[in-house]
Amino acid sequence: MIDKKVTVVARILAKPGMGDVVKEALMKLVPLTRNEAGCFNYDLHRSADDPDLFMFYENWSSRKDLNEHLEMPYLKEFLGRAGEILAKPVEIIFWDMISDLGKS
Repeated sequence: MIDKKVTVVARILAKPGMGDVVKEALMKLVPLTRNEAGCFNYDLHRSADDPDLFMFYENWSSRKDLNEHLEMPYLKEFLGRAGEILAKPVEIIFWDMISDLGKS
Protein backbone atom coordinates (compact mmCIF):
# COMPACT_ATOMS: atom_id res chain seq x y z
CA MET A 1 0.00 0.00 0.00
CA ILE A 2 1.29 3.44 -0.95
CA ASP A 3 1.64 5.91 1.92
CA LYS A 4 -0.28 8.82 0.41
CA LYS A 5 -0.33 12.52 1.19
CA VAL A 6 -2.33 13.48 4.28
CA THR A 7 -4.03 16.75 5.12
CA VAL A 8 -4.66 17.77 8.71
CA VAL A 9 -6.81 20.47 10.22
CA ALA A 10 -6.07 20.99 13.91
CA ARG A 11 -8.39 23.21 15.96
CA ILE A 12 -6.94 24.76 19.11
CA LEU A 13 -9.06 26.64 21.65
CA ALA A 14 -7.25 28.71 24.27
CA LYS A 15 -8.67 29.24 27.72
CA PRO A 16 -10.56 32.55 27.84
CA GLY A 17 -8.13 35.42 27.70
CA MET A 18 -5.14 33.16 26.96
CA GLY A 19 -5.19 33.73 23.19
CA ASP A 20 -1.96 35.71 23.05
CA VAL A 21 -0.11 33.15 25.18
CA VAL A 22 -1.31 30.33 22.93
CA LYS A 23 -0.46 32.34 19.81
CA GLU A 24 3.11 32.82 21.02
CA ALA A 25 3.49 29.10 21.78
CA LEU A 26 2.00 28.05 18.43
CA MET A 27 4.11 30.52 16.44
CA LYS A 28 7.25 28.85 17.85
CA LEU A 29 6.13 25.56 16.29
CA VAL A 30 5.79 26.96 12.76
CA PRO A 31 9.41 27.33 11.61
CA LEU A 32 10.49 24.12 13.35
CA THR A 33 7.71 22.09 11.76
CA ARG A 34 8.14 23.62 8.31
CA ASN A 35 11.71 22.29 8.34
CA GLU A 36 10.62 18.71 9.04
CA ALA A 37 10.86 16.02 6.38
CA GLY A 38 7.61 15.57 4.50
CA CYS A 39 6.01 18.86 5.52
CA PHE A 40 4.50 20.63 2.50
CA ASN A 41 2.85 23.36 4.55
CA TYR A 42 2.07 24.13 8.18
CA ASP A 43 -0.10 27.23 8.27
CA LEU A 44 -1.41 28.80 11.46
CA HIS A 45 -4.67 30.76 11.43
CA ARG A 46 -6.47 32.76 14.11
CA SER A 47 -10.23 33.18 14.05
CA ALA A 48 -11.40 36.59 12.89
CA ASP A 49 -14.29 36.31 15.38
CA ASP A 50 -12.68 34.66 18.41
CA PRO A 51 -9.12 35.60 19.47
CA ASP A 52 -8.89 32.40 21.52
CA LEU A 53 -9.50 30.08 18.54
CA PHE A 54 -6.69 28.85 16.27
CA MET A 55 -6.39 26.42 13.39
CA PHE A 56 -3.46 24.71 11.72
CA TYR A 57 -3.86 23.66 8.09
CA GLU A 58 -1.17 21.09 7.30
CA ASN A 59 -0.16 18.90 4.38
CA TRP A 60 2.27 16.02 4.78
CA SER A 61 3.81 13.73 2.18
CA SER A 62 2.84 10.66 4.22
CA ARG A 63 1.26 9.47 7.44
CA LYS A 64 4.74 8.32 8.48
CA ASP A 65 6.07 11.88 8.25
CA LEU A 66 3.08 13.18 10.19
CA ASN A 67 3.59 10.54 12.88
CA GLU A 68 7.24 11.57 13.19
CA HIS A 69 6.09 15.19 13.60
CA LEU A 70 3.78 14.16 16.43
CA GLU A 71 6.81 12.74 18.27
CA MET A 72 8.93 15.91 18.03
CA PRO A 73 10.07 17.24 21.43
CA TYR A 74 8.84 20.77 20.75
CA LEU A 75 5.34 19.54 19.91
CA LYS A 76 5.29 17.30 22.98
CA GLU A 77 6.41 20.28 25.07
CA PHE A 78 3.49 22.36 23.75
CA LEU A 79 1.02 19.53 24.38
CA GLY A 80 2.44 19.16 27.89
CA ARG A 81 1.30 22.72 28.59
CA ALA A 82 -2.15 22.14 27.10
CA GLY A 83 -3.91 21.73 30.44
CA GLU A 84 -2.79 25.14 31.65
CA ILE A 85 -3.45 27.15 28.45
CA LEU A 86 -6.07 25.29 26.38
CA ALA A 87 -9.80 25.12 27.07
CA LYS A 88 -9.99 21.58 25.67
CA PRO A 89 -7.76 19.04 23.92
CA VAL A 90 -6.57 19.85 20.41
CA GLU A 91 -9.12 18.62 17.85
CA ILE A 92 -7.41 16.90 14.91
CA ILE A 93 -9.23 15.96 11.72
CA PHE A 94 -7.55 14.01 8.92
CA TRP A 95 -8.60 14.65 5.32
CA ASP A 96 -8.12 12.87 2.00
CA MET A 97 -8.15 15.02 -1.13
CA ILE A 98 -10.77 13.72 -3.53
CA SER A 99 -10.83 16.48 -6.15
CA ASP A 100 -7.76 15.23 -8.03
CA LEU A 101 -8.40 11.47 -7.97
CA GLY A 102 -7.90 11.36 -11.74
CA LYS A 103 -4.35 12.71 -11.51
CA SER A 104 -1.39 10.37 -11.30
